[in-house]
Amino acid sequence: MKQIKFFKHAGSRIPLKFKVWLYFVLFTIVVFTLLWLFQILFLEDFYERMRISTASKCMESIAESYNSGNEEEFYRKINTMSVDNDFCVEVLDKYGNQAKKNHVIGDCIIHERFTNLREFKDKIDESNSGIIKLRLKNPRSGYDMLLYGCTIGIKECDGYLLINAVLEPVGAAISIIKGQLMLITVILIVFAFVISLYLSKRIADPIDRITTSAEQLAKGDFNTKFDGRGYLEAKKLADTLTYAEKELSKVDTMQRDLIANVSHDLRTPLTMLKAYAEMIRDLSGDNPVKRNEHLEIIISETDRLALLVNDMLDLSKLESGKQKLSPSEFGIRGKLNEIIDRFEGLSEKNGYQIHFTPDEEKTVCCDPVKIEQVIYNLINNAINYTGKDKQVFVRQINQPDGVVVEVEDTGDGIEEDKIKLIFDKYYRSENHKREVVGTGLGLSIVKAVLKMHNYDYGVRSTLGKGSTFWFKISDIK
Repeated sequence: MKQIKFFKHAGSRIPLKFKVWLYFVLFTIVVFTLLWLFQILFLEDFYERMRISTASKCMESIAESYNSGNEEEFYRKINTMSVDNDFCVEVLDKYGNQAKKNHVIGDCIIHERFTNLREFKDKIDESNSGIIKLRLKNPRSGYDMLLYGCTIGIKECDGYLLINAVLEPVGAAISIIKGQLMLITVILIVFAFVISLYLSKRIADPIDRITTSAEQLAKGDFNTKFDGRGYLEAKKLADTLTYAEKELSKVDTMQRDLIANVSHDLRTPLTMLKAYAEMIRDLSGDNPVKRNEHLEIIISETDRLALLVNDMLDLSKLESGKQKLSPSEFGIRGKLNEIIDRFEGLSEKNGYQIHFTPDEEKTVCCDPVKIEQVIYNLINNAINYTGKDKQVFVRQINQPDGVVVEVEDTGDGIEEDKIKLIFDKYYRSENHKREVVGTGLGLSIVKAVLKMHNYDYGVRSTLGKGSTFWFKISDIK
């Protein structure tokens, strides 16, 4: 096991450039090994197999044309196949006498003077299948010869068909091929080594550059440049890493801002809690009116702390997928009225006016608790950012395929390039106002809940006139 681990670690330390070069070299060796095996060692066997197969198929084809009764086609096939394949073809009558003779180029044993054609006829008659396959040697040339024979005729034997094929020795051809192959092998191996070195460098260099840049990025350097020049895949990888770098840089900046803002939100109520607790201890402990006033402030700041912690926990659970939807049917108009009523105390105390434009009651099927949280956060966000007139407008718009809920403020609006960032969990508007109610994480929770429901959402904004946040409930009854 230790040896295996050693080789694995050793292999991981081998430079990519050398690995690519080695793979090219191994591929070249395998290709030439196969080439030598098939062109030198197996050439003679392959030639013989092909010659035997061709002779057998020709015999079957010629015999089939005779049995079909088409004499013209029969002799045409004899002439064509004998010339094309360098065969000798002999047709005998049922007594073993020559019926037709075809002279072709090549050494033909069945036409030699020492050949007794009736011997072949007798062997065909003696065979159970009416077919013979013989391997003979030509006494004159010494070449191996293949002799195929069969009967022709449908119901009874009308005659015999003999096909003779020469198995010419391929030793000389192999010697020529071997010499050429040796020369070609040497040239191509040298060429392959040079090409493999060039390609390995061309493939590995962009990856080496990207790896070096990625190591810098891992150390926190968000100004790293990724150079993917060389080939398309490396460029795509470099572009992807450049995009990831920009996103990581934005996330890092936004996370720092979030920590700063949350720290401020935590520090303020904690400071007030401590101050008023000390006041109760030192000053108002015996004064019921003052003590109750100070205790109310402590309770209020405690609630604010709890709200901040709960929002952070909710956002964390939503984004991690630990919270599941519990859909049920309810009337969206009634739910909007109920939520707006909760802001009545804030409206009376601070002068905010929330105008609701309802549509007909519509039954929807979704998670009521989470959708209520979305509506509450959107209204709270509008209160935080509305103009000096302190007007907020909520609208219910019924559509054939769903219900659109809009929440509009009359504030300064959002820059066009900031709209796409407004729902990001680490984003904080540069024109951020102190919250009247809430923690500043509301829109992040809105985004997470609506994505869980797979609902469309967005924002329309005009600088100097305000913004309208909207979402569409597509699950209706």
